[in-house]
Amino acid sequence: MFLLLIGLLPPCSVTASAAAQQKLRPEVEAFIGRMVREHEFRRAVLRRIFRQVRPRPAILRAMAAPATAKPWFEYRGRYVNSARISGGIRFWEQNAATLARARRDYGVPEEIIVAIIGIETHYGRVTGSFRVLDALATLAFDYPPRADLFMGELEQYLLLSREASMDALDTKGSYAGAMGIPQFLPSSYRKYAVDFDGDGRRDLNGVTDALGSVANYLQAYGWQPGEPVVIPAETADSEIDVVPTESLKPEISVGEFRRQGIVPLAPVNDEAGASLFLVQTETGPRYRLGLQNFYVITRYNRSINYAMAVHDLASELRALMTQSGETVKE
Repeated sequence: MFLLLIGLLPPCSVTASAAAQQKLRPEVEAFIGRMVREHEFRRAVLRRIFRQVRPRPAILRAMAAPATAKPWFEYRGRYVNSARISGGIRFWEQNAATLARARRDYGVPEEIIVAIIGIETHYGRVTGSFRVLDALATLAFDYPPRADLFMGELEQYLLLSREASMDALDTKGSYAGAMGIPQFLPSSYRKYAVDFDGDGRRDLNGVTDALGSVANYLQAYGWQPGEPVVIPAETADSEIDVVPTESLKPEISVGEFRRQGIVPLAPVNDEAGASLFLVQTETGPRYRLGLQNFYVITRYNRSINYAMAVHDLASELRALMTQSGETVKE
């Protein structure tokens, strides 16, 4: 079924004229029909586009084994390492003025923006080699666990391509269809990307727009300037059986966690909302209290490991930049 994503044999097996006559899968035709009705796309144009889509089995394999599923101590080493730290320092130094402006405009500190871009694309060096249309079509039509999500992203991608005069068949990105230096999915691109360099375009392959867009995204989800991200914690009594919260949304106060026997290991306001979760360290599981800013980072990527890596890499970068006196002063 997967290899019949758009009803085509491999391109070497058919001539171009024969391919133009091939029927698309019913699911694809139904999607095209909705785009025509709801967004006034031309049916013939969409059919021509989708006949050029190519299925990518590698995408399904990647979705089945995400890096974020590794234990925390293994995942951390992949992203919080000397290469990411030294690269982050260079990237920060090269873009210090823009990062400072993003902090002033959106309230998001430089180190968080840099860490996200460092983890997403190694500071813009690796933005993805899959055609975005191939990736989104593969996941929309042949990945049932998240088909609805990616069907929506496919819709958003076609709208974005039309609005921004992008070539829908040429744009490259990740295996999940994320684009540019900050790896925004199409819906996030349309909603949160900003023209931070003032050239009249929102270009996430440009560093300045990417920095402003990450900051805008985090602010939109409720970033709290000057507040902590995550706090290490332990139980007051080893016999206490504390169950992590089901949601990462910070709906329980730190004070309530204290009453349950959870002791924060760093200063934090008892009125602050938090969630409780475990991370797997090399010496065993350890508790963490995720505050509002931790929750905001998980809106970028729903993984605890991802948000922890952003926090830890950001902390390393901030410490080194402060030590060197390179941060932009107000």
